[in-house]
Amino acid sequence: MIISTPEPATAGGYVAEKYREDLDDDGFVFTHTRAMVVNPEALDAFEALLGAVIPSIGVRTYELATLAAAAAVKSPHCLMAHGRKALRAGAFDEDELERVARDFEQAELSEADLAVMRYATRLSTDADAMTDRDSQSLRDVGFTDRQIVDITLAAAARNYFSRALQALAVPVEEMAGLSPRLTDALLSPLSR
Repeated sequence: MIISTPEPATAGGYVAEKYREDLDDDGFVFTHTRAMVVNPEALDAFEALLGAVIPSIGVRTYELATLAAAAAVKSPHCLMAHGRKALRAGAFDEDELERVARDFEQAELSEADLAVMRYATRLSTDADAMTDRDSQSLRDVGFTDRQIVDITLAAAARNYFSRALQALAVPVEEMAGLSPRLTDALLSPLSR
């Protein structure tokens, strides 16, 4: 990683609190946490944004948008971390998550789930060409204005976070709790 970050053993205050959250939830300190605690206000703002988005769309829709955006920008950090989070939250079982990761178009998802993933992919690869038709695709499957905004923010936030990690050369850690088969599936967008 290009920046120096506080070591877990010597961290104090805010940094120690953030590290403790990772340790309590996951048993280790994520490299992305180590990078982002360098600017506590930005990390808090990012977490507050996600906290404002998830309630209207739910964890599953949030994770669909996140995984599609992470795949589109080829972020191994976010594919692995959010694959694990999605499993732990019960948003998917392992077989469904594997199908989604390998090819969401063939994963037997609902029309609403497909619309979210297509939208997040387009936002992540071709946002300047998006039109009302893109938002209409979400409305057509039942999403409200608030949910359309929050799906957009979820995908855009993933772009921001993923690209920051890539720019800072944050190492990708192995993710305990993911089978080798699922790890391979989650990382498969990187080779496309």
